[in-house]
Amino acid sequence: MTDLVGQIALVTGASRGIGAATAIALAGAGAHVVLTARDAKALERVEQTIFEAGGSATIAPVDLTEPDGIARLATAVAQRWEKLDVLVINAAVLPELTSVADIDQKAFNRALTTNVLATQSLIANFDKLLRASANARVIGITSGVGANPRAFWGAYGATKAAFDVLLACYAQETEKVSNVRVAIVNPGATRTAMRARAYPGEDPDSLKPPEAVAERLLALLGEAFASGHREAVNPSR
Repeated sequence: MTDLVGQIALVTGASRGIGAATAIALAGAGAHVVLTARDAKALERVEQTIFEAGGSATIAPVDLTEPDGIARLATAVAQRWEKLDVLVINAAVLPELTSVADIDQKAFNRALTTNVLATQSLIANFDKLLRASANARVIGITSGVGANPRAFWGAYGATKAAFDVLLACYAQETEKVSNVRVAIVNPGATRTAMRARAYPGEDPDSLKPPEAVAERLLALLGEAFASGHREAVNPSR
C-alpha cells in the first residue's frame, strides 16, 4: 500500500468527483491534504469525510481563474509547511460541445483560463515548494480528446492538448535537476458530473466510480514512475 504519512498533498477540484475521491484516498494513506475548489460548502463535506475516517485535511476555497488566487494559496502553503509533496491538477471546465465554427468565445476563454492558464500558474507558484520535497510528484488529469481530436470537442480538446504539453515540458525541464516527477493520467469514462453533461443519455451505472480512478492514482504515487509518464485508467473509451 502507498504510504504518504508526513507528506503534504494539494488537490484542485477537490469538492466532488475524481478530485474529492482522490483527496479522500490520499488522506487515507496518511497525507495531509489541502482541498481546493470554488465551492466552500462542498469542500467542507469532503473535509468532514476525511476527518471521520481519521485523516487530516485543510480546505482552501480558491477560484483558479481569479488573479493572484493561486499565488495566495502557494504563499499560505509555504508559510505553514515549506514544501509540497503531491500536486494533483484535476480542476477543469467543459465548454458546451459544439463545432469549432460555433464555439462561444466567452465559454472558451473560461475553459482556457481554468484548464491551461491556471495549470501554468500552479506550476509556477508551487515549483519551489515541489523542489523542496524529497519525492515530489505532480499528476495532471487529462482527457483522450487532447491527444485524439473528436468532432464537436474542439474547445475542450484544445485546452487539454495545451494542458498535456505544459506538463510534458515541465517533466523534461525538471527531470534531471530536481526530485520532481510528473505523470499525465487519462481517467477514461468515469461517473462524474462532467461526464453526465457530455453524455446526458448515458447510464451512469455503466461507468466506473471516481473511487476507482482515485485508487489507481494512489497506487501510482507509490510507484517509481519515470517523469513524463502517461497512462489511461480506462483506455477503451
